Amino acid sequence: MTDDDLLDELLGDARSEIDSIDDQILNLLERRARVVARVGEVKKANNLPVFHPAREEDLIYNRRREAAKLALSPEMVEDIFRTIMRSSRIKQTKTMAQKCVMPGAKVLVVGGAGAMGRLIHGWFSAAGYDVCILESDDWGMVEEKAAGVDLAILSVPIHNTGEVAERLAPHLAQDAILADVTSTKSEPMERMLGAHPGPVLGLHPMFGPTTDSLDKQIVVVSPGRDPEGCQWVVEQLAAWGAVTVAASAREHDEVMDVVQGLRHFATFAFGQFLSKRKISLQRTLEFSSPIYRLELDMVGRLFAQDPTLYADIIFSTPERLELLRGYVESLEDNINMLKEGDVGTFMEEFAKVAEWFGPFSDQAIRESSYLIEKMIERF
Repeated sequence: MTDDDLLDELLGDARSEIDSIDDQILNLLERRARVVARVGEVKKANNLPVFHPAREEDLIYNRRREAAKLALSPEMVEDIFRTIMRSSRIKQTKTMAQKCVMPGAKVLVVGGAGAMGRLIHGWFSAAGYDVCILESDDWGMVEEKAAGVDLAILSVPIHNTGEVAERLAPHLAQDAILADVTSTKSEPMERMLGAHPGPVLGLHPMFGPTTDSLDKQIVVVSPGRDPEGCQWVVEQLAAWGAVTVAASAREHDEVMDVVQGLRHFATFAFGQFLSKRKISLQRTLEFSSPIYRLELDMVGRLFAQDPTLYADIIFSTPERLELLRGYVESLEDNINMLKEGDVGTFMEEFAKVAEWFGPFSDQAIRESSYLIEKMIERF
C-alpha cells in the first residue's frame, strides 16, 4: 500500500465518521424540533409569550461554560445555539399565529391591499379573526364594512391618516378600537382622538412588510384612550412573538426623529453624494472592508425602495425637519476644520463624542464585529 493509499484510507475513515456524527446531529435537531412543537402548543393553550429572555440567556451562559470545559470555542457554540433557538422561536411563532386572544372579534384593515396592510390582514386572518379590507374605492360600502367591527386599523400613508380616521370614525361603534400603524404618532393620535370617542391605540411596527415572522420584532405601543379596552390587541401581538414597547405619542415621535428621520436622511445624503460624484460602487467594493460593505448595503437598501415611503417619514413633521436642518448645519460647522486641515480640533471633537458614547461603544464593537463575521461567512 502506497502512502497515498494509506492517506486516502485514513481520510476515508475519518470522513465516514464525520458523516455519521452529522447524521446524529440532524436526528437530534429533529427530535428537539418535536419537543419545541409541544412547548409551542402549551404556550398557545396558556397564552404565554414565545420569547423568554431570561431562559434563553441562561441557556446560552450554560452552553458557553460547557463549551469551555470541552475545549470548544464558546463563541462558536453560542452562535450555533442562538441559531437553533431562533429557529425554535419561529416554529413556535407559527403555532402561535393561530392563537386568537379575542375569539369572534371582527377586524377592519383600512389600506389592507397595501404591503403593510396585507401583512396585518394575514396575521389576523391566520389567527381566526373575521377580517375585511377597506380601500379608497370602497367608501361607498363603508357602513357595511364597518358594521360590528371591534378593531379598525389604519394602514395608510402618514399624510392621509388623520383624514381617513375622521371619515371612518362616524361608522364605528363607540366601543370599537381605532388604531393606526404610522411611523409618527402625535398628529395622527390627536386626529383619531378627536374623531372617535371610543378606545384609541397607536401602533408602530418597527419593521417592513417583507417580515415573515414577528419573532422578537418590536412594535411601539402608544396609548390613546381606554388602555384596558385596547389591551387584547397588545396581548395578541405578544402572542405572535412581538416585543411591545410602550411610549407616549410625543416620546415616540422624538425618538423616531433620530431613529428614522435622521438616519434615513443621512443615508439619503450619503447616496446622493456618491451619485453626484459618479463613484464606481463596484470598484469600491473590490477594495472594501466588511464594515464599508455593510454601510453601503444600507444605502443601497434605501434606494431600492419606494421614495414615497421615505418622503413621508423624512418630511412628516416640522419638528423632524428642524432636526434635519440642525444636522446639515452641524456638517457645515466642520468646513473650516477641513479647509484648514485642523487635526487638533478633529481630535478634540472625537474625544468629546467618544466620552458621550461611553460604554455603548464597547457594545457597538461587539455587535458590529458579529455582523462583520456573518458577512465574511456569507459573502
